[in-house]
Amino acid sequence: MINKELKQYIENNIFPEYNKNEIGHGINHIKYVIDRSFQLVKENNLDVNLDMVYVIASYHDIGHHIDSKRHEIISAEIMSKDKNLEKFFNKEELQIIKEAIEDHRASSDHDPRTIYGKIVSSADRNNTIEDCLERTYTYGKKLNPDATDEELYERAYDALVNKFGVKGYAKFYFKDQVYEQFLKDIRDLLKDKNNYIKTQREYIKKLKK
Repeated sequence: MINKELKQYIENNIFPEYNKNEIGHGINHIKYVIDRSFQLVKENNLDVNLDMVYVIASYHDIGHHIDSKRHEIISAEIMSKDKNLEKFFNKEELQIIKEAIEDHRASSDHDPRTIYGKIVSSADRNNTIEDCLERTYTYGKKLNPDATDEELYERAYDALVNKFGVKGYAKFYFKDQVYEQFLKDIRDLLKDKNNYIKTQREYIKKLKK
C-alpha cells in the first residue's frame, strides 16, 4: 500500500509534468511502468519499499522533454531537488531513488546498482507490439519533424533491432512470462523488415484516423 499523502503529491504535482513529453513518454507510459513495477515485485516476492518503487517509476522520464539523450540524469536531478520528498524518505533512501532513476535506461553502459533500479529498468521495457510501433514512430518524429513516414519506419526498424534483437542491448532482470512472450513476438516481427514496415505503416495509419 502506497503512502496516501505521497501518492496524492505525486499525482497532483508530478504527473501533470508529463504533458510536456511526447506521447511515447507521457503519463500513460508512466502509469504502465508503475503497474509493471509492482507486478514484478509481487511475482518475484521482492522485499522492497513500495513507496520508493513508486517514486522511481513516477520520476524516471520527467526530464525527457528537456534532453532525451540525457533524460535519465536530468530526471534524477529533478527528483533530488524536490524537497517535498524529504517528508517521506531519509537521505539514504533518496540516494537509492536517485541512482535507480539514473540507471533505468536500456542503453546504459552498466547494470542498475540496486534492486530498485533493476525493477524499474525492467518495467520500462516495452511489452506490446503496438506500444513499440507507436513509440518508435512518435519519438522518431520528435527527433526529425521533417522526416517522411517511410523514413521514420526505417529508423524504427533499426532502433528495435538494436534494442530487442537477438544481440540487442535491452536487458530484463527478472523472470517474467509477459516479457518473454513480448520478446518472442517482437523478434518474430523483426525477422522480415518489409513485413515490419508494412505492419507499422498500417498501425500508424489507424492511429491517425
